[in-house]
Amino acid sequence: MTFDFRLKVFHTVAKRLNFTKAAGELFISQPAVTKHIHELELHFKVKLFDRNGTRIKLTTAGNILLQHTEELFSLYSNLEFEMNHLAGQHSGRLRLGGSMTTGPYIIPPILANFHHKYQSVQVTLTTGNTSQIEQALENKEIDLGIVEGHSRNPSIRYTVFAKDEIVLVSNPAHPLAKKENIKPEELKQVPLLLREPGSGTLEVIAHALKPLGIKLSQLKTEMQLNSTEMIKSYLLHSPCMAFLSVHAVSKELQNKEYRIIAVKGLQIERNFYFAKLQGESSPLPDLFMKFALRHNLK
Repeated sequence: MTFDFRLKVFHTVAKRLNFTKAAGELFISQPAVTKHIHELELHFKVKLFDRNGTRIKLTTAGNILLQHTEELFSLYSNLEFEMNHLAGQHSGRLRLGGSMTTGPYIIPPILANFHHKYQSVQVTLTTGNTSQIEQALENKEIDLGIVEGHSRNPSIRYTVFAKDEIVLVSNPAHPLAKKENIKPEELKQVPLLLREPGSGTLEVIAHALKPLGIKLSQLKTEMQLNSTEMIKSYLLHSPCMAFLSVHAVSKELQNKEYRIIAVKGLQIERNFYFAKLQGESSPLPDLFMKFALRHNLK
């Protein structure tokens, strides 16, 4: 058990590259972290970290140990799950990552029902734009992502989860809010709030505008914001428009705080995807995927 804990200490330091942060995360002192790393280096007779002042980085041996440690912890997790499954229980730790649309608006209701059924499963949810969630997957900081967009990372396997529609919205006071639709050329003259580079939503919008002969660079961008909630709040107080998921603005549309403005010839539909690293099969992410798909069909 002591050796396993030392590997856990090493893994935490290796992922954070910071002894202080690792100590806080593990609820032990920094000298204790240093001692455990030293004991591992004595055991393997190699240096695991190179230290340059306050900065550290993994040595070649450290990178090898990190790879094997992650494989070992994955085996432990799968073993625990399989044993609990035989006993009629489900437990373990599931690290989810959600895009800035799926994280706040799609996942939480599913997560609440999942937790009600599988109370022994410890779940964490990290949010970021699609590229950040994909990077977190590659860094093995999360087990499963729920993202959107047209990009395809070859190291990631994508599974369709749900459908979505992106609509152009404004506040009711906007001069164009009373029109049933606008022409694509008019869209170029409207101040727009857009998501930041790396956003799956921005990528989908760019893809949908191509058949209309419109590039993102031709749009009148008032501002790029990295949060759907910031865009929504800004929109209430500005004569701008924004492309947003219907899931993100459903309440505001019901309360008549926003209006949908149709653009002739433009319909933006997309899929949300589960994202997992290629070649990885872990019981808890698979369990959540099956549960979420069933929940989505209700």
